[in-house]
Amino acid sequence: MTGRRKTAIWMAIGVGLGIAVTLLIVALPRLRREKSLVGAVLIADVDPRKQLPLPNVDITADAGTMAARATSDSSGFFRLSWRTGVWGGEQVTLRFRHPGYQPLEIQQFLRNQLYVARMTPLVSPKDSTSSRPEVSVSRIRVRYAVKATTTITIGSTAKTFEVVNTGNVACEGRPPCSPDGKWKAAIGSTSRDAGEGQEFQNARVSCIAGPCPFTRIESDGFSTGGRRISVSVLNWSDTTTFLEEAEVVHTMLSDVIRQAYPSIFGRAMTFTLPAAGQGPAIEAEVNGVAIVFPLGPDLSLSWASCTLQISSNRAKLYSCELKPGYRFL
Repeated sequence: MTGRRKTAIWMAIGVGLGIAVTLLIVALPRLRREKSLVGAVLIADVDPRKQLPLPNVDITADAGTMAARATSDSSGFFRLSWRTGVWGGEQVTLRFRHPGYQPLEIQQFLRNQLYVARMTPLVSPKDSTSSRPEVSVSRIRVRYAVKATTTITIGSTAKTFEVVNTGNVACEGRPPCSPDGKWKAAIGSTSRDAGEGQEFQNARVSCIAGPCPFTRIESDGFSTGGRRISVSVLNWSDTTTFLEEAEVVHTMLSDVIRQAYPSIFGRAMTFTLPAAGQGPAIEAEVNGVAIVFPLGPDLSLSWASCTLQISSNRAKLYSCELKPGYRFL
């Protein structure tokens, strides 16, 4: 066998191996069984800002002899699962059904991807043949309540107390004594209770009479405030007088009303509330008449259909779509 012929054989083997590796790379995804697919359902619109999530869509998927079924949640998300899995690359037929939207069917080869379906409303407001004029909805505000802590100052209080002692008396090792252990000392204490639901703030204690330089505060139970405060004073000279002062406050939990303004694109309206937001109501002018619409758990409005989506940080996203016969002004 000549060298040229051997070279040709090795080249053919190399080309064959390259083709085999390429075929394996292409075919490997098809050899894996996919047990689920995930996606989202949106309202079809050319404006991405109006492609709102569509909940409660009935979704079925047929792959060969296997079928899966799911319903989209408030964010439009869905997950379809097969018990035994479907081969990657196998054709899957996805069917989407919702009473207010045109049926949608998608046929695709199963791949590791996110599936986004956009459904078209059955009747567009622009195509409505009703001769009645549309009702205008304008000046929209969202009102809601949050719990807030409110502190009210009731008044201030003052109290004097004495620390009785005789100066220049040797301690002789009988406590209490002065800090250097030389002179006999005395300790005076006082405590106060602000009462149920109240507390002291900005408490302070001052020596106002007597030989104040020869005193010191032994126990500070007042500077941080609270319902109960106390103080102990060491005096190693003649009798001294102290003044204790503080503000008395009452702290209570109450509802604070706040307002938010929705974002409106076309016939869609969205707004968010913080996690602590409660009791939302929508204030709007309907044909020029100001009306308050409480938004209860069923999210029912006479002029719009709303959905609620709660994020991972518990913030609440409301999405509302106008009903036929209404328009934003």
